[in-house]
Amino acid sequence: MLDFFSIATKGGLVLWSKAYGPAQSSPINNLIQDILIEERSSTQIYLKDNYAIKWTFVNDLDLIFIAVYPKSLGLTYIDTLLQAASTQFSDRYGDRILRKSGGIPQLKDWGVQFEALLQTVEDQDALSKKTKQPRKFEQTVGYSNSLAYAKAKPDDIKDTSKPLVDEDEFLRNIEMLKKKSASPRIGVRKGRGAKSPAASPIIGSDDSKKKAKEGRKWDGKISAKDAKSLDYSNSDAIDVVNADHLVDQSKLGQHGKDGTYNVADLEASDEDESYSDDESEEEYTKISARSLQAKKPAAASNGLLSFFKNMTGQKEMTAETLEPIMTKMKEHLINKNVAADIAQHLCDSVAKGLVGQTLGNFKSVQAHVKQSMETALKRILTPKTSVDLLRDIAQAQAENRPYTIVFIGVNGVGKSTNLSKTAFWLLQNNLKVLIAACDTFRSGAVEQLRVHVRNLKALEQNAVIDLYEKGYGKDSASIAKEAISSARLTGHDVVLIDTAGRMQDNDPLMRALAKLVTVNNPDKIIFVGEALVGNEAVDQLTKFNAALKDYSGLANPRHIDGMILTKFDTIDDKVGAALSMTYTTGQPILFVGTGQTYTDLKNMKVSHVVASLLRE
Repeated sequence: MLDFFSIATKGGLVLWSKAYGPAQSSPINNLIQDILIEERSSTQIYLKDNYAIKWTFVNDLDLIFIAVYPKSLGLTYIDTLLQAASTQFSDRYGDRILRKSGGIPQLKDWGVQFEALLQTVEDQDALSKKTKQPRKFEQTVGYSNSLAYAKAKPDDIKDTSKPLVDEDEFLRNIEMLKKKSASPRIGVRKGRGAKSPAASPIIGSDDSKKKAKEGRKWDGKISAKDAKSLDYSNSDAIDVVNADHLVDQSKLGQHGKDGTYNVADLEASDEDESYSDDESEEEYTKISARSLQAKKPAAASNGLLSFFKNMTGQKEMTAETLEPIMTKMKEHLINKNVAADIAQHLCDSVAKGLVGQTLGNFKSVQAHVKQSMETALKRILTPKTSVDLLRDIAQAQAENRPYTIVFIGVNGVGKSTNLSKTAFWLLQNNLKVLIAACDTFRSGAVEQLRVHVRNLKALEQNAVIDLYEKGYGKDSASIAKEAISSARLTGHDVVLIDTAGRMQDNDPLMRALAKLVTVNNPDKIIFVGEALVGNEAVDQLTKFNAALKDYSGLANPRHIDGMILTKFDTIDDKVGAALSMTYTTGQPILFVGTGQTYTDLKNMKVSHVVASLLRE
């Protein structure tokens, strides 16, 4: 049974709604936040808690029709109901909505009309299920075949006494198998690369006495002798170096009026200015047409331009007319390093929002497509939650506890390096930082953090930054817990927890990460990822989030709270990873890493990323 039906504008104004069950407005709110705002409307159904939600757009009226029903029922008539309701409502009230002069139309009679429509649709659905009966055996193909076989003459029936395999061929195969089994198989196969018997080592010679290289133990069962040989954390071999070259004065951020130090914004290129909001429609027409041209065959680009010309003067956009544009746009986004699935979903969602809209001449088509895609990109990339870490840290200080941040990610993306950049930013804000060395797996991980701590102390003479470490082969969750307890006693404001890099498919290491998060419940879980990845970003984030959920054992498990995008200075304008990561998690990108110094941590500007994505 239907639980809830609503008619609303795309701006959020509810024109009419009716509840038939216990469903409240929360599923509708979730639909708006998770699907419509995030440009995921290309999906056919949205499941939330115990409810299933379907919807349809009437774009020329800027309306959305929403139906909510229990997902356990699987009502088959919902699509028919949405289509019929949107058609009847548009026919009856469309003109008054378009005129807009008469205000919001009075919908007193719509409730009666909808009840009649709902009853009709339900009756037709019940009738179709009732009349659909299983076929009798006489109506099946099996019965026809059996009847034909019974009526056939004996001569027409195939002789089944004939053997399926020729006897001579069978005997030949047996002899061949015997010969193969009797032939010797000792030695290396002759041919290219085969070694002669003389090349084999002679038993008792010096070569045979050479000991094989002893493999390193990676399974966590490290003896006390091995642990001591691997532990350089207490060694004095690392000298204090001059760290002045690790800070670029020209890249330093600025201090606000309240005294807080903010990292610098990512600088936009000159080409980004051509995509400002103030650009003329004629200028964008030229740029957009050029950016959507296919780079290989000239015929393809001419076909796209001719398509736009053919649309001149059309009154309404349809799915068929939009398909060539969105195909080119999808290819363009993929070339910008956007994951293929996300590019497809995004283009489908934008196209779905354009179908049925009335458009004018050639320029208006260009401007409308550009505006819709630009709006969608900005809506996705704009943070939905607070990215003010300093305010959150101040709240933790008021509660007399340290603020904890854990850095996670795959191997080699720069977790430790960007952790140290974050520590430099925190030190500029006069915060006391404790770094927890919880990467007890990678050789040299503790020493790397020790070097960063010494450098940061050398740069900031009055700064308070320390390293909490217990060497290698220890439980990382326990070290993190001890570090947080130590920070409470020593008065540190922030604890930055470094973790071992791990591939998203490594089940034991993902379980260990989930344990660390579950035991310590950090304030922020930051995923550190490369700006160089494309489709891999989606796989990494999806599986990291799944591991935190599946292996936590909690009713309300944690998930990734934000991202740091590294190596951003190496990708030019192929910034698609930023879109892929944000679209996958719905979480913001806190910072981007752009170099090797401690000042190479920047704020990502949404306008810069959008301009780079749209630029050819």
